[in-house]
Amino acid sequence: MELKKFVKLSIDEDVRDGDHSSLSCISSKQQGSAQLLVKENGVIAGIEVVKEIFKTFDKDIKFEALINDGDKVNYGEVVFKVYGSSRSLLTIERLVLNVMQRMSEIATLTKKYVVQISGFKTRILDTRKTTPLNRFLEKEAVRIGGGVNHRFGLYDMIMLKDNHIDFAGGIKEAIFKANQYIKEHQLDLEIEIETRNLEELNKVVQYGGVKRIMLDNFNLKDLKKAVGIINGQFETEASGGINLETVREYAKCGVDFISVGALTHSVHNMDLSLKAIP
Repeated sequence: MELKKFVKLSIDEDVRDGDHSSLSCISSKQQGSAQLLVKENGVIAGIEVVKEIFKTFDKDIKFEALINDGDKVNYGEVVFKVYGSSRSLLTIERLVLNVMQRMSEIATLTKKYVVQISGFKTRILDTRKTTPLNRFLEKEAVRIGGGVNHRFGLYDMIMLKDNHIDFAGGIKEAIFKANQYIKEHQLDLEIEIETRNLEELNKVVQYGGVKRIMLDNFNLKDLKKAVGIINGQFETEASGGINLETVREYAKCGVDFISVGALTHSVHNMDLSLKAIP
């Protein structure tokens, strides 16, 4: 349902009363074909989404996938071919590219992180640092790249961050109130709490009442200590400024998850091109 709504709104945003560039010079009877060319090595993502885009815009377009979501691709490879109305192919070209270029780059970057921590139990998580209204696409791209989705929004998990704790009056108060809220409203929600140092961590461990503890901006020495203190009693998540060069060292500390906002908030688009087949 979310995908169909996205496709409909995206087409309306771009096309409105018509693609006048194509309408003015391309016959309604003209048929053509095009192929998606890879111009940069990486991991492809978004094939299932663009299938829906083509089908929604013009049900008579024939779509032939040559590569699957999650496959590694190299420069010069063809991802898919499409056949149908030349007008339709021209009109929908940019939407298709916008989706696949961004999703593929997110999947590519995620895969790099996953490869960097291979051999450890740690999983790579995304965050809510996403493009408004495109979150489901970006999180799907993370999944395709081998990462794991964190909470989708504010509604599917209770996450007590530093400001929640400060406004609530402290760690114990925040945890107590969150558990009371869940009980009163009969909700099935997990609780995660952010800690900023070992002192805060010890308070959480002593009090309990949460599923996961975020260890935010901990240096490697303190992170190792934190994992030892927790000793498997809670899930652990390292966060804050972790990049491709440092992620393996953080994974060595034994955390269950490492969250990386950069997977979605600072990627450039992968270079792809939809070209007519002569």
